[in-house]
Amino acid sequence: MAALVRIGTRRSKLALTQSGMMQRAIGRALGVADADLAEAVPLVEIVTTGDRVQDRRLMEIGGKALFTKEIEEALLDGRVDVAVHSMKDVPAEQPDGLCIAAVPPREDARDAFVSEAFASFGELPAGARLGTASLRRQAQALALRPDLRIEMLRGNVDTRLRKLAEGEFDAILLAVSGLNRLGFEDVIRERLALDDFLPAPGQGALALQTRADDRGAAWLAALDDPATALAVAAERGAMTALEGSCRTAIGAHAEIAAGKLRLTTEMLAPDGSARWRRAGEIAGLDAADATERARALGLRLGAEVHAAAGDQRVES
Repeated sequence: MAALVRIGTRRSKLALTQSGMMQRAIGRALGVADADLAEAVPLVEIVTTGDRVQDRRLMEIGGKALFTKEIEEALLDGRVDVAVHSMKDVPAEQPDGLCIAAVPPREDARDAFVSEAFASFGELPAGARLGTASLRRQAQALALRPDLRIEMLRGNVDTRLRKLAEGEFDAILLAVSGLNRLGFEDVIRERLALDDFLPAPGQGALALQTRADDRGAAWLAALDDPATALAVAAERGAMTALEGSCRTAIGAHAEIAAGKLRLTTEMLAPDGSARWRRAGEIAGLDAADATERARALGLRLGAEVHAAAGDQRVES
């Protein structure tokens, strides 16, 4: 059977798990039998620069776009038809000719506290070694606990858990969504409160990226979750206004309840010594312009935070 849709994916265990989920969903949308899935909707594994360089923070080697660049090149070259990304890794601006064509239902957006010895973030002793490569998580942790020692931790989920088990850290912070998708829920000691650890924009959501000309395909519409897409539009609006990157400690999270979307966004000083936060909401979520208004809310609140916080970028 000839390939109907070729999926570009990173080679990490989490990326392949997420792409496998989407492979099955795309197969169902196209009416492909399970036995034909590997041929009709093949996974095309692509090694990105972000995967190759594991010993430095992303901000030192070019930012989170290094997890998407090579896959986007494969899309533009016609070697794959759709890319599956973790939404939090997708830069604010799309390359010419590409678009985010669908946003599937979101997983848990919270951060996870993982430790061999301590049951919660609050139980960490003074001077405990907390592992993370995220500037946001670093700043949020230090805002609550300036006594902690933040140490750089990169690598895939298995590598990070191994380093924790070997005693390199007293605790580490990971995304709940990734642990859930990998079946590692049991390692989570605490799901951290959104108010303390406001997630990265888009955390817990996936992005299906295609060539712009393919945006209206029926199989893509079948995978899109309007509520998740609306929330992500607001969060990414804030990210754009805050110039969100690996050099800035920012968070944004939108929730939909009672017919309203409420967005909270913040920026922090990298050392956690200050944080600036704004929140707002919109109603009328069934209107044709809801996505534009959600993004506009994010842009407005992000601009307000940016004006209050000034330049909080970390130079590599």
